[in-house]
Amino acid sequence: MALTPQNSEAFMREVDEAVRQDQLLTVWQRYGRWILVAVVAGLAAFGGWLYWQHHSKTQSEAVSEQMDAVLATATGGGTPDAKQLDALTKASQPGYRASALLVQAGTASRKGDAKGAIALYGAMVADTGLDQPYRDLALIRQTALQFETLKPQQIVDRLKPLAIEGAPWFGSAGELVAIAYMKMGKNDLAGPLFAGIAKDANVPQSIRSRARQMAGLLGIDAVELPADPAQG
Repeated sequence: MALTPQNSEAFMREVDEAVRQDQLLTVWQRYGRWILVAVVAGLAAFGGWLYWQHHSKTQSEAVSEQMDAVLATATGGGTPDAKQLDALTKASQPGYRASALLVQAGTASRKGDAKGAIALYGAMVADTGLDQPYRDLALIRQTALQFETLKPQQIVDRLKPLAIEGAPWFGSAGELVAIAYMKMGKNDLAGPLFAGIAKDANVPQSIRSRARQMAGLLGIDAVELPADPAQG
């Protein structure tokens, strides 16, 4: 019985489908095991990634809570738990680690262990794994503790790169540099630096107030007058 064109077309589609199914079966028989392995491995990897994301977030939250507790104790004048603080200094997150190291050094300083605090700050300064602002702050605190044992020029050499208007630690570093200038008899350098600190709105008010007084003692008026509304 001859096939009509429509039947012939349907027959050919069935043949093509059968061939494709046979090819698929052959491929599956040959490689199905490995395809399954690849799919399972991919799902396992994705699952592992999801677990790691959750684990990292959980760990980060836990470290954050521990850091909050340590900071609350330290800022309240208390002594943080030594084991907890030591664990935080080894945290994988550089920010938490740096904060913990600063608290550790500050605690040593408050206890009168200046030598230990200086060593801790010095280690932070040399730690390239920490962000530069933390290392700079450690250098300032280290220098403040060593201020009386260092030559004024050493202080200037250390901190002058940080005593620049607009720099993050301009107030703290600039104040120490200006005092070092005074010890060197260079009031012509100290006065303008104090005045610059006093007029910098980004510097903490306590430092600005001291700088304003020092600038005045050196003959420089660092008092900022309010703007005249008529000239606004």
